[in-house]
Amino acid sequence: MIENNPTNLMAAFDMLLEEIEAEIEFTAKTGARAFEARDYDRAREALERAARITAFREKADTLRREWEAIVGTAEDEDEEDDERVSRRDLGRLARGLRTGEDAYRVPILEALAGMGGSGAMSEVLERICQSMRGVLKDVDFEPLASDPALPRWRNTACWARNAMVKEGLLKGDSRRGVWEISELGRRLLAERAAG
Repeated sequence: MIENNPTNLMAAFDMLLEEIEAEIEFTAKTGARAFEARDYDRAREALERAARITAFREKADTLRREWEAIVGTAEDEDEEDDERVSRRDLGRLARGLRTGEDAYRVPILEALAGMGGSGAMSEVLERICQSMRGVLKDVDFEPLASDPALPRWRNTACWARNAMVKEGLLKGDSRRGVWEISELGRRLLAERAAG
């Protein structure tokens, strides 16, 4: 029998995604400073770089999802304990331990449905936090290295929202700062409730 430890690779993907997110934040801040200084060429370069890094992040996330589909996602408590030990061996404890984007999908849909289909990002995030109290881990409440004012869970929820927009579960043409469920998202939520 071939034995492997797929959690090491999942932890590596999580670390990679967090580092890419930190790079996006750094690039955005660099661009904002350049714009404030009226250095428009440098601001444009930062914007283009941020777009390329974001596209790369989406590719990395797609690979992570493909890997997850290959190895499966069902783990019992003992395997989760083993995963923590394995991930600790990879370096920083906090890396790879955050709650994954997939865990936010249903809470986002439920929050929006409960708000009549749309809501301000801050209100939606507050509802998500409340509904995920039993799911979120301590590490999810730690701030990002790139933005000490931003808890990791909020950043992950926003990335989950972006993925859901691409999948058609949320509308992509909502007003800035507003999240809105799509008809496909409503159907998915109804199917989940029925099944």
